[in-house]
Amino acid sequence: MVIGIIGAGASGMAAALAAAEEPANRVIIMERQARVGKKLSATGNGRCNLTNIHSDKMGYHGQDPEFVRPAMKAFDVQATMDWFLSLGLYTVVEDWGRVYPYSDQANSVVDVLRYALEKPNIQLLTGFEVQKVKKTEQGFRVEGMEDTVFCDKLIVACGGLAGTKLGGSMSGYKLLRSFGHKCTKLRPSLVQLKSSWPLCASLKGVRAQCKAEIFRDGVLHSWSDGELQFTEYGLSGPVIFEVSRDACQGGGDWVCRLDFLPGKEESWLRAQLLRRRETHWKAEDLLTGILHNRLGRVIVQSVGISGYVPIAQLEDEEIAAVCAAVKGFEVNLTEPMGMDSAQVTAGGIVTEEFDPATMESRIVPGLYACGEVLDIDGDCGGYNLQWAWSSGRAAGLHAGGKL
Repeated sequence: MVIGIIGAGASGMAAALAAAEEPANRVIIMERQARVGKKLSATGNGRCNLTNIHSDKMGYHGQDPEFVRPAMKAFDVQATMDWFLSLGLYTVVEDWGRVYPYSDQANSVVDVLRYALEKPNIQLLTGFEVQKVKKTEQGFRVEGMEDTVFCDKLIVACGGLAGTKLGGSMSGYKLLRSFGHKCTKLRPSLVQLKSSWPLCASLKGVRAQCKAEIFRDGVLHSWSDGELQFTEYGLSGPVIFEVSRDACQGGGDWVCRLDFLPGKEESWLRAQLLRRRETHWKAEDLLTGILHNRLGRVIVQSVGISGYVPIAQLEDEEIAAVCAAVKGFEVNLTEPMGMDSAQVTAGGIVTEEFDPATMESRIVPGLYACGEVLDIDGDCGGYNLQWAWSSGRAAGLHAGGKL
């Protein structure tokens, strides 16, 4: 049997290796870029957070998040880590259950997968941009610019629109829609958020551990805690990626409230700052030793205190205002960064049109889809790659006749 796979990203490579476990199968991977796993090489700031030990407990979104369960149960986190170990990749579990290669390099993940693809029954065609796909009596005809591939089964693993500079595109959605599948609205997820607050630029590069809460018209939309990074255009960092899904969508006033000392009560901070009246420090140094110096100065400035006033001269109300700002600093939000900056696409091909155990189309027999092209996206921290491995393996095994 010949199994064609469009896309050599995470889900596509997982699907290919699964389908190739049956030696009689011939697997043909069609990748439009010059090499496999280009987006994978850039994930996790080049470290590749390849799964999360908590992803079996969900953390997925879409019209039907429960769609992930059969594939995730069949190929769970432990099975994924064992699989990578069998491929030669040693991993380590870090904070919040995030799993990284021990080498701390995403290229290690891509390399072991690339080497694993070097099997007699796997053919990799790079630079193959699909132009047209047609269902035939025998299977599928996939036309490229120069070559045509005939296959009995076809797996669409093109990925999503996010990360367009790394290869994200509309190709998978268009292909599946040509077969009658529907697609939901596509939005950026795990993405930075823009703000019109003028002091963002002055804090560019400043990082802080905090709790972030997103409000729309005063109603809590989402929250998380972790590392924040200020940028010249707004807010970034893992804590922002966590709360960014659907933020600033559909109108309304959007605000991010930041607690820069989530583990401390406001009364504790007030006691610490009142003691600083005994020093000769100026107000701009009021939060020195507690927060990043630049951030501390901006917070003092934000409540209307001159940085040159001695701390000894500050009124109780002024110190209370600083404490309140540290525990609830508000930054207005305008819009998310675009798909170029997004790590993941929210939305995709409607999952009810696919079998959740096999990833096979309910509309076109022999046609499969896996990974980000489907309407499934996960939380920040390895959830999306776990979905890619699990759904890709399910599609490969079933298309290849192993199950």
